[in-house]
Amino acid sequence: MKRFLWFSCLFVLASCSKKVHPVASKPPVRTETVAPPKTTTVVPPVIHEETPAAVNPAPAATAFASPMIVIDESGKIITSRDKLPEDIAGKVDYKKITRAFTPDQRQNLIYRFKMVPPRVLFVPEKLASKSAKGTYCVYKKKFWYWKKDDGLFYLDETYYQ
Repeated sequence: MKRFLWFSCLFVLASCSKKVHPVASKPPVRTETVAPPKTTTVVPPVIHEETPAAVNPAPAATAFASPMIVIDESGKIITSRDKLPEDIAGKVDYKKITRAFTPDQRQNLIYRFKMVPPRVLFVPEKLASKSAKGTYCVYKKKFWYWKKDDGLFYLDETYYQ
C-alpha cells in the first residue's frame, strides 16, 4: 500500500510539473504610413484705413457662438433682455416663460438623465438644425429643444412629462 501511495504521489507531482509552452509565433509586422507635410500659405490680413468699423466685425459674430441659457431649471432668469438680439428681445414675455419644473418632473429628470437641463435656451441660427417638424437644437448631446414663435428654444416636453 505504501508503494502505491508513493507512486500515485510521484505520478501527480510529475503530471503537475509539466509546463505547457505556446507555439512560438512571429510578431505582427508594423507598417506606418507617414503623411506628406502639408504646406500652408499664410495670407496677411488686408487693413483698410478708411473703414475702421469693417476691420473688426468679429465681436458681434462671436457674441452668440454658443447656446445661452435664458431660463434655468428652477425658473430663474439667467439671460436678460439686453443680452438677447433685438428682434427676439421684443417678443419675449418673461412673465409667461419663467416657470420651474415641478418636484415630480425634477425627480424624473434626475432619475433618467442624472441632471436637470435648463427650460429655455437662446440658440444662434448657425447652431440650429431644421427638420419637417420645425427648428431644433440638441443640447449636451442629450436634450432636444424646439424653437417657438418668440425665437427661443424650449425643452421638448417628452423629457419631463
